[in-house]
Amino acid sequence: SMALQSSGRTPAPPPPQRDDAPLLAAVAQAGAAAGPCVLLDLTENSVELRGYPSVQGPPALALSLPMGTVRTAQQFFRGDIPTPLELEAAIAEVEEQVYSAHQQYRRVAAHWGAPVLWCSASPAWAEMAVRAGVSAAQHAVLTMEVVERLFQRLAYVAEGRPAASEGLPASSAFAAALLLLRELMHHIPFGALHLPMGTARA
Repeated sequence: SMALQSSGRTPAPPPPQRDDAPLLAAVAQAGAAAGPCVLLDLTENSVELRGYPSVQGPPALALSLPMGTVRTAQQFFRGDIPTPLELEAAIAEVEEQVYSAHQQYRRVAAHWGAPVLWCSASPAWAEMAVRAGVSAAQHAVLTMEVVERLFQRLAYVAEGRPAASEGLPASSAFAAALLLLRELMHHIPFGALHLPMGTARA
């Protein structure tokens, strides 16, 4: 039985939270079919990372990081808008989690031998592309430069500027989603997050 087969291997990778086939198909359609890709799922309580040596599958890596839009916001932010100190505390903690993921990722991805495409279909990150002015019906891209500029706007809001004046929502979940993506990009690291299914659902 399956139970007998899997009992000897611990820890087993967490089961995928959603069917990756539609996102992998969108990646292939975007012309990135040849190389490896990593799919990132941002949920309320975790960031799920699944690494595919090719879009044909199967995944060679599955990590679940204990940080998410609600979990991170509740852990560090007292109000809708984080303070500069709260942002600093969240960054310090998230950096440690991401560094541990980076070490595991590096061991696996070292064998892939081709540039890795980082992709997501998470609505929170799609919303970010809309706020940054880089939304697209089909294939939107959040570069590190775009994410840094957004984070600078969040820092201004944390220091007291009205969120509306920076075009950002007064939302701790949005702040957490932005902070998590920034730390992932800096410390895994990767230079761009592709949203192959576009930003229509944001």
